[in-house]
Amino acid sequence: MQPNTKKHLLSKEETERLLQSQQVGHLATINPDGHPYVTPVHFVYRDDKIYIHGMGVGQKVENLQRNPLVGFEIQECGDYKVSPVAKTACNVNTEYESVIITGQAVLVEDAALKEELLWAFVRKYVPSLEELPMPAPSIANTCVIEIKIQTMTGKFYRQA
Repeated sequence: MQPNTKKHLLSKEETERLLQSQQVGHLATINPDGHPYVTPVHFVYRDDKIYIHGMGVGQKVENLQRNPLVGFEIQECGDYKVSPVAKTACNVNTEYESVIITGQAVLVEDAALKEELLWAFVRKYVPSLEELPMPAPSIANTCVIEIKIQTMTGKFYRQA
């Protein structure tokens, strides 16, 4: 960790608040050739795990089945802060909060857990649809990925 970063760490509570409030995360998986593959995803943070849902086919799922190691990131960017005594174009900072996670991903197979998690997505993203039914074929055909968090670091920068 960079020396300056140590004084800009979010607490666990602040990190969890950010995970609860953000709408889009970025999932990094590993392609067969070793290159990272980053996908923007909707997610739910629950019980110290990240959950992602989507199609059960495609590059993201194939990568996870081959190699379960993943990276996950979210951020909330604030304003650009230009130094009042700027002498170069480099005297700019950005206020932000971010969370970086590493972990292992598995596909959720338990049907009851999968349905429970899909309802968590509905509550987070479209609570107005919570009263509508969720058909069994939709649940069966949706892939839910669980990321078991191994490391999680929240960082921030705010101009004093």
